[in-house]
Amino acid sequence: MSENEGVGEPVGAGGGLVLVTQGDWAGWHVWQSDAFEQRAGPFYERVDASGRRVSAFRAEKRHMNGGGFMHGGCLMTFADSAIFTIARDALGGSHGVTMNLSGDFLDAAREGQLMEARGEVTRGGGKTIFARGLITADANPVLSFTGIIRKVGNR
Repeated sequence: MSENEGVGEPVGAGGGLVLVTQGDWAGWHVWQSDAFEQRAGPFYERVDASGRRVSAFRAEKRHMNGGGFMHGGCLMTFADSAIFTIARDALGGSHGVTMNLSGDFLDAAREGQLMEARGEVTRGGGKTIFARGLITADANPVLSFTGIIRKVGNR
């Protein structure tokens, strides 16, 4: 699928979140306006059957380090993206920036695995949002993370 093939129109006021309409990621959303996430991932998101937000991508050769395992920087980049998916409701239409991101590496991820991130807001309200999550590779935990987001304005 080409870069824009199978990608619908922007969803909501932010303008960059678009619905994927074709291929393996049909039914998921992607931030087409975020060039870095497009190159790093792309990372997809949706609400799962239990009503929780989930982020995902498929591990490719380009995500691996010299040892053949997913590069730690790729996992942390995915975690940084995922905290904003997890905190979407708490952001309430505001932009935000990452104030802090910490991760504990639990296991290696390999090429071809489905990478997923789920989590929760542990404290929200005001201008600061605290979130935590877990990234899995084919359902095996590979990174636990915590993050702090600072709201910086409206979208």
